[in-house]
Amino acid sequence: MPLLNILRYPDARLHKLATPVTVFDDGLKKLVADMAETMYEAPGIGLAATQVDVHKQVIVVDVSERRDSLVVLVNPQIVEATGVSDIEEGCLSVPGIYELVERAERVKVRAHDQNGKPFTLEAQGVLAVCIQHEMDHLKGKVFVEHLSQLKQQRIRAKLAKHLRKSA
Repeated sequence: MPLLNILRYPDARLHKLATPVTVFDDGLKKLVADMAETMYEAPGIGLAATQVDVHKQVIVVDVSERRDSLVVLVNPQIVEATGVSDIEEGCLSVPGIYELVERAERVKVRAHDQNGKPFTLEAQGVLAVCIQHEMDHLKGKVFVEHLSQLKQQRIRAKLAKHLRKSA
């Protein structure tokens, strides 16, 4: 399976809205498998289809230490959110940047698996934060956009400097 190209912030394609999945076929299963492989190789704990320039409501997450607990959420919706998290976030689309973002500490999510079967998932801690973070991508929002304008400017400058050095 090929590794997919992860878009880097501030790429405008990261701001496209993802559309709901209506067909649960082999193409979707291939996308999920490719996304999972890409996420594991990056390495990361979550990846939204938007980040690989596929604008469908699909996310993969695995926050386990052994990297053996893949969660696939198709057309996810948060139906309940409680508490406040204090977990620092990073993002494969914004490499090297870590910041605190206010998120719910616990969420209940309704979604479909890659076969189209509906399910409900209750998550807390890192898993809850990761799901919310990836769902933001489906809405065209990158985690740094929750931060102040000053922090966003500093992050863009830092990323531009890093890009110049690596070119």
